[in-house]
Amino acid sequence: MDENSPLFAIAVAAELAGMHPQTLRQYDRIGLVSPRRTAGKSRRYSMRDVAQLREVARLSSEGVSLEGIARILQLENQVSALSARVQELESALAEEVLNRPGRRVFASSVEGETVSLRHGTRTSRRTELVVWRPAAHPHPAELPPLD
Repeated sequence: MDENSPLFAIAVAAELAGMHPQTLRQYDRIGLVSPRRTAGKSRRYSMRDVAQLREVARLSSEGVSLEGIARILQLENQVSALSARVQELESALAEEVLNRPGRRVFASSVEGETVSLRHGTRTSRRTELVVWRPAAHPHPAELPPLD
């Protein structure tokens, strides 16, 4: 079982969150915390839903409006989804590195672009010699006077 498994009927979820069941129904109606539904349309709350309900209660007690709470929950849900995606991509990358070690090497070109190289190769290096010579400036004594 994970934190998103719909386990609790509304009465149990309300008790766990320290709220009245009618409050949970209202939050569901306005889309603040929306539990899953059974085939018979009964609400089933997960542990994550209960945690969000507790967060709603905390924020509400601090004076945050329901619109503000909705935005905070939306952003928290977005962060959770993005974190899960990052973890998924990190796992895929780690698996790829383990399955094909040394297959790809990346370097930076002179222009700053990322280039892919075969394992064991190097980028060609620029070897031109650039000589800098200062422009011929007259000696300060040869300059015309400033007016």
